[in-house]
Amino acid sequence: MILEGKAALVTGGSRGIGRAIALRLAAMGARVAINYVSKPDAAQEVVDAIKAADGDAGLYKFDVAEATAVNDGVIKIIEDFGRLDILVNNAGITRDGLLMKMKEESWDQVLDTNLKGAYNCIKAVNRPMMKQRWGRIINISSVIGFLGNAGQANYAAAKAGLTGLTRSMARELASRNITVNGVAPGYIDTDMTRDLGDEVKEKVLAEIPMRAMGSVEDVAGAVAYLASDDARYITGQFIHVNGGMFMG
Repeated sequence: MILEGKAALVTGGSRGIGRAIALRLAAMGARVAINYVSKPDAAQEVVDAIKAADGDAGLYKFDVAEATAVNDGVIKIIEDFGRLDILVNNAGITRDGLLMKMKEESWDQVLDTNLKGAYNCIKAVNRPMMKQRWGRIINISSVIGFLGNAGQANYAAAKAGLTGLTRSMARELASRNITVNGVAPGYIDTDMTRDLGDEVKEKVLAEIPMRAMGSVEDVAGAVAYLASDDARYITGQFIHVNGGMFMG
């Protein structure tokens, strides 16, 4: 229970990687705020699972792309939990397509959620964390942000932008005992990747030295480490959870 007494916010925490992260932080003793925009039943299931294991969690519906909604959500979390110590910027969307055919709306939606969303959340927690002189901010990036990928220019740009945001905020907040790091998953076994055709999966696996997709628990484990005091002297860094697909 090394996070006992701490409170965490996991954006996009209703399923997949976000769900696994929320469950792991709760298992470590943190009270967890589950943020979601859609799929309320899935979000409630995460809260129920945490409470069934004698943990504490709550639901907070807001769109990370909307600054006012984020600010109001963070205020409510702090009112409910008394504090906020850990922020995991996990919320993200895809709107894939070749750039020559990509609509401006698809570009803006992905940048607004995946990059501006992280900015909104970091800005909202900035002052409370600075006041308590302790914080952990963990941004979930992607191997695509480091490698690029045809048909995902918007997604790659947003995730690459998280690298600069992470390192800049790490420098801004280090003196207040707030670390800012990132986790960059590769191909992870989720609902989205399970929908890939067999031919696409074979092509993906051929690019991974370990010849296997990762699990959501692999990503959650990296987040758990960065949230703990074991990582107190690490900031501005990325842990790549990709089976060797990218080594940087």
